[in-house]
Parts: sequence; C-alpha cells; structure tokens
Amino acid sequence: MPMVIEGIEGLKKLAGQNLGKSRWIEITQDRINRFADVTEDWNWVHLDEEKAKNSPFKGTIAHGFLTMSLIIPLVHDIYRLEGIGMGLNYGFNRLRFPAAVPAGSKIRLDLTLRKVDDAGDGVQLTWDCIIECDRMPKPAIVAEWLVRFYPSPDSRLS
Repeated sequence: MPMVIEGIEGLKKLAGQNLGKSRWIEITQDRINRFADVTEDWNWVHLDEEKAKNSPFKGTIAHGFLTMSLIIPLVHDIYRLEGIGMGLNYGFNRLRFPAAVPAGSKIRLDLTLRKVDDAGDGVQLTWDCIIECDRMPKPAIVAEWLVRFYPSPDSRLS
C-alpha cells in the first residue's frame, strides 16, 4: 500500500529520506516487443531471441529507456501525493544503465527523496532512483530524477 503524502509541506518533511521499494514487475518479451514498436527501436538485441543467445547477454534485453519509463508506475507503488495541482517531469541530472535487464527478469524501484527546493510557484524534487533487477548483481538504473510539483489552483484562492 503506498504511503500518502499531503501536499508540498508533506514532501518537504520527507527530504533526505528513503521512501522504500516498489513491487517487482516482470519485463516480458512481449513488453519489450511492444516498446520497440512504439519507439521504433528494433535493435536485434531486444527482439531476436535466437541471435541474442550469442550476444554477451545470452538472450534478449529490455531497452534502457523502457526500464527508465517504468519509474513512473513503480513510484506509484511507493507513494501517493494528495493536495497537489500538477506534477511535471523536469529531467535527469544523471542517468546511468550499469546492468542490462534480461527478458523475463523482474525489476523494482528503490526511491529516496534527496531534496526539495523552491521553484517559483512550486517545488522541485530531486529523487535518487535505483532500479534493481532480480537477475543482476548491479542495478539496472541509477538516476537523479527531477520533478516539479505545483499547488492546486484552488489552494491559491484561500
């Protein structure tokens, strides 16, 4: 059950804390294939199961950007934010892919709220994101992710 965070003040109270880990989700070959179709990235190491057996990975692997894109649903396993009008991805200060994610493996997110800074009418959060893979000793992703949150327009009327 995700923790509930109440508005910007609730976020500020959590700065510097690890918020926990998400559930494990499986990275199926079907998910990899569908991501390839959406992004038009049909590299054989992601799709050709026979050819990929002879690669250094000994099988197909997920796209790095597929794994990265799953940060969003995995975050929703960890917390739910209430009393916010809008949130926007602002970018990444750092994003690395230290290990591949083999097809059929599972990943989860370990999430730390490094800091909360004022940003105009809202706040900018710096998250430390580590995506773990159940088949790899190293993380699949290590990232410093920036997100901006703005209060609800209704809260400005009071």
